[in-house]
Amino acid sequence: MAMLTDMASLGWLSPRRRSATARSVLAGEASAEAARKSSQELELAEETAESAAPEEPEFPVAGDEQAAAFFDLDNTVMQGAALFHFGKGLYKRKFFQRRELTRFAWQQAWFRVAGVEDPEHMQDARDSALSIVKGHRVAELMSIGEEIYDEYMAERIWPGTRALAQAHLDAGQKVWLVTAAPVETATIIARRLGLTGALGTVAESVDGVYTGKLVGEPLHGPAKAEAVRALATAENLDLNRCAAYSDSHNDIPMLSLVGHPYAINPDSKLRKHARERDWRLRDYRTGRKAAKVGIPAAAGVGAIAGGTAAAIALHRRRR
Repeated sequence: MAMLTDMASLGWLSPRRRSATARSVLAGEASAEAARKSSQELELAEETAESAAPEEPEFPVAGDEQAAAFFDLDNTVMQGAALFHFGKGLYKRKFFQRRELTRFAWQQAWFRVAGVEDPEHMQDARDSALSIVKGHRVAELMSIGEEIYDEYMAERIWPGTRALAQAHLDAGQKVWLVTAAPVETATIIARRLGLTGALGTVAESVDGVYTGKLVGEPLHGPAKAEAVRALATAENLDLNRCAAYSDSHNDIPMLSLVGHPYAINPDSKLRKHARERDWRLRDYRTGRKAAKVGIPAAAGVGAIAGGTAAAIALHRRRR
């Protein structure tokens, strides 16, 4: 109707001009109608595609009582190694002398440069810790561990990993730390973070006093997987519905147990393994570690000397 009215209003024009104008009006209206129709078809196509595309299932699944999450500790939940931070706290309290501090500083510097757990270095660290705590009461070390957490560990918790753990807790799932660190230390950290509990290396004690020996072997590598498997059986968990998180290729056995493995701040071997198997990755570090681009040996020695000197200076100022 609108077009007919417009055509009638053109009566005063010459026939030739009326014809040209009419064609322009017709072309404009046809173009507008085509655009409107194309837009409607596009919207319909998008709606069809959205309805046809499978929705990614919510994870973690709220209310799934047969699902849980297992988190490695060192460099996954916390920057650095818990055992080294614990050692610094014990030195401050005069549990050992400067030569042991130098050894701890070397181990910590190596860990930071390499960015991975090495069984030999970790064993050396455990032997050092066991010799230091021998003869001390478990209750004493637990009390000191609470203080050390506040002094050295609380500020080193990765916020991103902490959020992942909280997501599982919010979904009503249990969350455990699984670590080669002493179970007492791991239990303190788990409690401070509001987690369910911790699996860790157990040091032998008699009448509440450490003997300087381990009960069995350190909870490392395949031993972690066995611990998770045993806990899952006891808790009636379906491992295919569980999640596990770690930074180290040493934990591939544990990660391979569950249906939802995550590589967190992964070392190069774990990153490669995770990509090959399409595992999810999260990296909360601000940049690649110096070792990945080649850190000079002198820099490593400087880190050791600087770290040792800083710890000794701090100790002296607080005396």
